[in-house]
Amino acid sequence: MEFKKMSAEQLEARMAEIKGEIEGEGADLDALEEEVRGIKAELESRAQREAQKVALRKAVANGKGKVIEKMEEPKAMTNEEIRSSKEYVDAFARYLVSENDKECRALLTENVSGTVPVPTIVDDIIRTAWDSNDILSRVKKTFIRGNLRVAFELSADDAYEHTEGTSAPTEESLTFGIVTMVPKNVKKWIRISDEVVAMGEQFVRYVYTELAKKVLDKLTALVIADIVNAPTTADADEAAVANITEAVDVNTVADAFANLCDEAKNVVVIMNKLTYSTFKAAAKAANFAMDIFEGFPVLYNNTLPAYATASDNQAYMIVGDLDGEQVNYPEGEGIIIKFDDISESEKDMNKVVGRQYAAHALTACKRFTVVKKPASATT
Repeated sequence: MEFKKMSAEQLEARMAEIKGEIEGEGADLDALEEEVRGIKAELESRAQREAQKVALRKAVANGKGKVIEKMEEPKAMTNEEIRSSKEYVDAFARYLVSENDKECRALLTENVSGTVPVPTIVDDIIRTAWDSNDILSRVKKTFIRGNLRVAFELSADDAYEHTEGTSAPTEESLTFGIVTMVPKNVKKWIRISDEVVAMGEQFVRYVYTELAKKVLDKLTALVIADIVNAPTTADADEAAVANITEAVDVNTVADAFANLCDEAKNVVVIMNKLTYSTFKAAAKAANFAMDIFEGFPVLYNNTLPAYATASDNQAYMIVGDLDGEQVNYPEGEGIIIKFDDISESEKDMNKVVGRQYAAHALTACKRFTVVKKPASATT
């Protein structure tokens, strides 16, 4: 008899039947005894298993046991997380080529109006390019759409000392000039092969790294030109800089600094790296320890000529506070990319154009001194 298939009630009923059968004539006592042992064993086994279950339930209720799997609702990715994903970067690479942004927008979890957002790696590339540009990172920045008019102090009377009871001092005569900043596109384009385009993330990194650097280099050169070409006397439309004409000498930076207005606070020295070498040679020739740069940070820009190769009366160094130069970004600091895969398709080549819409101008007087090479200087 298969006791495991019988319920506890059926087993108890069978035990009662066996008691009656034992008293009957001709009963097979050995067989009945064997059956009783089987029933008791089955009942004891069931009792033990039930006791184990009770103990386990109690232990779990008291906090014991091991969590095998914890079910959690999947969290929706944020747009920031999506923009960091490989899938989004690859979709953005295809968008640059096709100008169809549906794939990018389908990946985003939030609706985004206007231009499709760039991947986070692009933000990092642009930010790195800005931070590594010592000149543009120090100029005054604004983000005003359209043309921007900036007022600067053209002339003003000094304050007066007034003795009580005497005539009132004359009202201050204050005159402002207005610089009008008109934005233009700063552009750079490169030619790349179809194989590079097919590289996805590497394509995006290469394009933005290369174009961001070139565009910012050009914008930096334009800022330098604003300062070098500024007049020495301000008028209603232009702020002014100081000019001195001196050869490289241990006192040159100090002389340039002396010509700055009092508002020039964060002073830097800007020069070609080769000019730096000429200054260091002058310091060594003086035969005593000195800082010929007066403790000011030295920034390098090779759009300024080296002193040795500069023409007579050509500017070779700038000393001043870059807060006196302003750059306005009507469309933000990002680099806008345009892709052309048609004009040179027969060569399996593509044109990629990077541009930044910006206006730049000198917006404060006497914040800079432009140092020029004297006509009599020898090299």
